[in-house]
Amino acid sequence: MHQTNSMLNISQLTKDDIIIVHQLAHRIWPDAFKDILKPEQISYMLDWMYNMNTLTEQVQTGHLYYMITLDGAPKGFIGLEPNYPDAGTLRIHKLYVDPNDQGKGLGKALLEKAVEIANELDVASINLNVNRFNNAVDFYKSQGFEIVKEEDINIGKGYYMEDYVMVKAL
Repeated sequence: MHQTNSMLNISQLTKDDIIIVHQLAHRIWPDAFKDILKPEQISYMLDWMYNMNTLTEQVQTGHLYYMITLDGAPKGFIGLEPNYPDAGTLRIHKLYVDPNDQGKGLGKALLEKAVEIANELDVASINLNVNRFNNAVDFYKSQGFEIVKEEDINIGKGYYMEDYVMVKAL
């Protein structure tokens, strides 16, 4: 039986190609959150977090964005911020993979990239927030993250992010 090897590639995005994150988020979010959030909240959060001005500003102020491609096609991304919320930590703000390509190791590859960057920066831990009702909680646990607390964050218009804060010690 002939086995084909898919090519995974992770590359850093600059402000000139950050539109890829905008496009991927609009493709992935409606599916990722359809059972958790109302469509209006998904639209509101996409407008807030993934508008081009916000993304461009983040890249210019030190956020690191990486895209993962499978056989040359963009399939997911990770957004990182060094030393947030305090020194010695790396924050994963965003990690999303196209629902059609989950289970292929793309999320794991993006997390491994985050660990590599954390090691380069010599930080002690990686932290993230994840919706408490998101299946990704189990994925992060399987990758060595632990829940350290719960947070309900008021994001305006009567919407809340009901999150776990998760940490992976390095």
